[in-house]
Amino acid sequence: MTYQDTVNWMFSQLPMYQKQGSTAFKKDLSNTLKLAKHLNFPERNFKSIHVAGTNGKGSTSHMLASILQEAGYKVGLYTSPHLKDFRERIKINGETLSESFVIDFIKDNKLFFETNALSFFEMTVGMAFDYFSKEQVDIAVVEVGLGGRLDSTNIITPQVSVITNIGLDHTKFLGNTLEAIAFEKGGIIKQNVPVVIGETQKETKSIFKTLAAKNDSKITFADQEINVIYPSDLKGDYQAKNIKTVLQSIKLLQEKNYVVSNQHIKQGLLNVVKNTSLLGRWQVLSKYPKVVCDTGHNRDGLRFVINQIEKEDYKTLHIVFGVVNDKDLNSIIDLLPQKAIYYFCKPKISRGLEPKVLKDFFNDHNLIGDTYNSVNEAYKKALSQAKPDDFIFIGGSTFVVAEII
Repeated sequence: MTYQDTVNWMFSQLPMYQKQGSTAFKKDLSNTLKLAKHLNFPERNFKSIHVAGTNGKGSTSHMLASILQEAGYKVGLYTSPHLKDFRERIKINGETLSESFVIDFIKDNKLFFETNALSFFEMTVGMAFDYFSKEQVDIAVVEVGLGGRLDSTNIITPQVSVITNIGLDHTKFLGNTLEAIAFEKGGIIKQNVPVVIGETQKETKSIFKTLAAKNDSKITFADQEINVIYPSDLKGDYQAKNIKTVLQSIKLLQEKNYVVSNQHIKQGLLNVVKNTSLLGRWQVLSKYPKVVCDTGHNRDGLRFVINQIEKEDYKTLHIVFGVVNDKDLNSIIDLLPQKAIYYFCKPKISRGLEPKVLKDFFNDHNLIGDTYNSVNEAYKKALSQAKPDDFIFIGGSTFVVAEII
């Protein structure tokens, strides 16, 4: 098979949360453990950092990787989802794995995948760990896909566990309270492994402290420990919280004799995009009119994005917006500005919500706009209507942003 044939097979043959939703969510780690044994336990051959959380875990993971690269380490980076190419999920020092590795890995293990009905995410995690092992990375930054306790990545024993924050997202799988979600994400806390909590929240603090005590894990809350903020090329005020989380995590690595200087930290934070090729975080696509896209999609993520938009200087606000069909629109509708022209669209996935449904719901809440057949059509219409001193925001879903950048 060619690379595209291989990726098409991965997407079409196996359950994948991004396309199918709840049918791809597994209730235990049995398949991942089978795969790890089949691959001869590659996760045991490299050091790692495990990053979970509702928002900010992608930015945090990329910042950590960038700093460690500046310090001279060979750094693996596993994140999800991808925006343009599947290989964005698996990188070493900012470079994606080769197409040939993807082809060979699927070819060599296809019978095992089919026999055991592995999910898209399970085999992708296996691919990442196998790649990091074979390439002998010094350390890998591994982002949780969904939750933590039952996530396929949760077979590693990291140097540091990181939980950025807790918000109401994926409630069908993780629970509908902050406490329940904290318990699931706190499942990455391991025996005698220090854990960094990015944000202190009264609803979740005791949950994390109890889990840490049970595992004899040193726990620190980054927002209570870090008072200095270094600048970063990742824009958006919301990154300040992620930077505090990163700085505390690096501090714990330094205590484990990782050689990371202040200069490495400063340069790493200033060169995240260059070092890791991160996309879609308050990414400026144009200046006149100013066009920004951001992958924030749940309530907490969108709240930070909208706050950032309000600080911009513009005459008219245009919002290109689309979501997936299991999005709880009631949880975000009050955040979105009424003084804006909306362009409702559907991302090109089966889970995309029809623009007409989105428009009707928004209109009922006095948010007015028209529907478009595609994200690109909506974006082009916004560009044609916007004046040079207007502002265009594109978001609502990772999949909407993926079609623009």
